[in-house]
Formats: sequence, C-alpha cells, structure tokens
Amino acid sequence: MSFRSILQDVRDGIGNISRRSFDVKFSYSLRSRSHSAVHDSHYRSELSMPQSCWANMPPELLRDVISRIEASEGAWPARKYVVACSGVCRSWRAITKEIVQIPQLSGKLTFPISLRQPGPRDFLIQCFIKRDRATSSYHLYLGLTATLSENGKFLLAARKLRRPTCTDYIISLDAEDMSRGSNRYIGKLRSNFLGTKFTIYDSQLPCSGAIASTSRAGRRVGSKQVSPRLPAGSYVVAHIAYELNVLGTRGPRRMQCLMDAVPASAMEPGGSAPTPTECPLTSLDSLATLPHFGSKSEVIETSFFSGPIINSNWKEGPLLLKNKVPRWHEQLQCWCLNFRGRVTVPSVKNFQLVAATEPTQPATQSDHDKVILQFGKVGKDMFTMDYRYPLSAFQAFAICLSSFDTKLACE
Repeated sequence: MSFRSILQDVRDGIGNISRRSFDVKFSYSLRSRSHSAVHDSHYRSELSMPQSCWANMPPELLRDVISRIEASEGAWPARKYVVACSGVCRSWRAITKEIVQIPQLSGKLTFPISLRQPGPRDFLIQCFIKRDRATSSYHLYLGLTATLSENGKFLLAARKLRRPTCTDYIISLDAEDMSRGSNRYIGKLRSNFLGTKFTIYDSQLPCSGAIASTSRAGRRVGSKQVSPRLPAGSYVVAHIAYELNVLGTRGPRRMQCLMDAVPASAMEPGGSAPTPTECPLTSLDSLATLPHFGSKSEVIETSFFSGPIINSNWKEGPLLLKNKVPRWHEQLQCWCLNFRGRVTVPSVKNFQLVAATEPTQPATQSDHDKVILQFGKVGKDMFTMDYRYPLSAFQAFAICLSSFDTKLACE
C-alpha cells in the first residue's frame, strides 16, 4: 500500500470521527447558525477516549502521516483535518500535540488553547469583528483571505451586559452558550461607571504574575453557575485606561494598557511571554488557597486607577502598551494613522497599540512603528483586529471590546 493511499485513507477516516470521541463544531460563514469554536476536549478524561483501528499504526509512520497533514493543511477550513487527528485516539492526540507548534512559532491558530497563546513575532494575525446591535454581541473571526470578506473562521464571541455601576463583556468560545458556568467561558471584560477604565479577567491562571480576584463577582463562586471541572476563579490579566478629556476638545482618544500577565522583558531580544499549553483542572476548594501574587502588582494596580502609570522598576514590571499618536492631515483636515489598508472608515474607535519604552530612553522609529495591536472600522458593524506577540487573541479581543463602550468623559 503506497504512502499516498495511506494518507488518503487517513483523511477519509478522520473525516468521519464520531462526536462521542471528539466534540468538534465548525463554522466558516458569518451567516451560519452555529458559531461554536473547535473544542479540543481538554476537560475530558483521556481515559474515556476510545482506541480506533488506527491506534496500532507504527509510531514512525504515524508521525510522518500527521506531519504531512499538518504541513499541507495550513489554513482553515482544511485545517480541520489536523484538529481531527488529535481525536482519533490517545496516541494520535499525543503526537499531534507534539507536531503542532504554538502560534508564536507557526503563526497558525489550531486548537482553542491557541487563543490564549501569544501571536507570532514577525507579522500580524489578521482577524475581524462583527457587531450585532440587536443582541449586543460581538463575534471574532479569523480572516481566511487577504481581503476582508463575509467568510471567516469563528474564534470567540462576547456579549455586553449592562449593570447599575459597570458593564461586563462575557467572552466565550461558543456564541450560543454565553453562560459563565459553561466550559466554553474563557473570561470577561469589566468597565467602571464612566467607561474609562477596564479590567480583563481570565478564567484560568495564565502565569505567576496574574492577580487572583477576590471580588464576589469576579470569583464566580456559586455551585449553580460554576462547573466543578472548571477553574473557579477569575484572574486579572490586564488593565485598560482611557484618558479623560476634561476640556472637551475634539481629537483622538488616548489609551494605555497595563498587561499584568506579560512582563516588560518579553519585548527584549530573547524575552518570552507566558504561553499556557494546557487547561488545568482546578476545584472550587483550591481557590481559597491561592495567594495574591506580590505586593508589586497590587501597587501598580492602585497607581493605574488613580492616575498615570509610573513603574520605577521598568524591566521587571508588567508590559505597558500605549496608543500610537495619530498625525494631523492638513489636506484631509482629520487625524490619520497608517493602517496599511486594513481600516477604511474614520472612527474615534480606531487605534494602534505599541509598547511603551523606558522613560529614560527615547523611543526609536522602529520601536514606534512596530504595532502590536490595531483595530479599526471598515463598515457599519464590521471592524478589523490585527494582533501579534506578545498578545494572545483573547487579550487582543478584550482590549478591542473596550473601544466599543461609550465614553462620554473621553470625547
């Protein structure tokens, strides 16, 4: 039997995997009824995964087959075959996880855990967001073509919930299941009353620098809302602040993001950002034993909400992002930023984020031009979102959601 025949047989086989062994839903169109992301079943016991007829394939041949499938199916929707390989049996799953690289190295989003991992260093991952005004929801899609179109691979969904003193954006892997007790819940964004300061919460502990939330709302302690198989706590991973416009002058917004979960050293040569590889299983009882992570982070959080961020120990502190200041165009009589064709509609919501440099060292032109996250309007309810290392898709999406919120004190 030739290798090509084996490869074709494997493709046909993994295309008919039972949902009992691997729960996968695919959505490639914005008009599709199902907006569920690929679920790689981290919360299932691997003991329950059945062994298929392919389990006895020699490891060397199996590795070669999966490597070729991974190399040939580099983009969605064809990349579903790579995802399906990890659901054939335990041996296939282990080898697939070894072969598939993280987005930082491959620039590809394959499994749901990829949405929590930093993007590539050398280029921006191009995504777009569609807003649904009727349901106050937002859907994040991965762009499948160089030009913006109606088709995309669904990644994340968020729903806006207004409260008396704040606004919450619940972020989920499934647009049809936005419950915070669901295993598709990934985190949330919370604003203050004025919509000028935001906090990003992650449902799982991303790194040792995150702050364990002690608020009643943030901890999600409630047996009716929290699945016992899921992380019970919410962890602060970033703060966002928009500068108040006291004089009421017309102009672009000014914002800054303090990434509590990403060290400033991640932007230096040889630096690294936290990269989760698994979704840990934690119980409700484990939350009470989690300490607060350092007084340094608590001091930074306090200064962030009381005024401008000042971090004396720059390199050891969290990463600070600031919006790139637009320039005034005399002929067009408007503020302009170079989005390289990715933004076509003027809007106060448009922004580009760059890493803030050390106060004692002036920023170079190359540092200023290296955009980490850009967001802008292209239609009535269509927006582009492009991100790169050290941000993850989840962090970038949450930051962009803050731009949708009404900010009367900033405009």
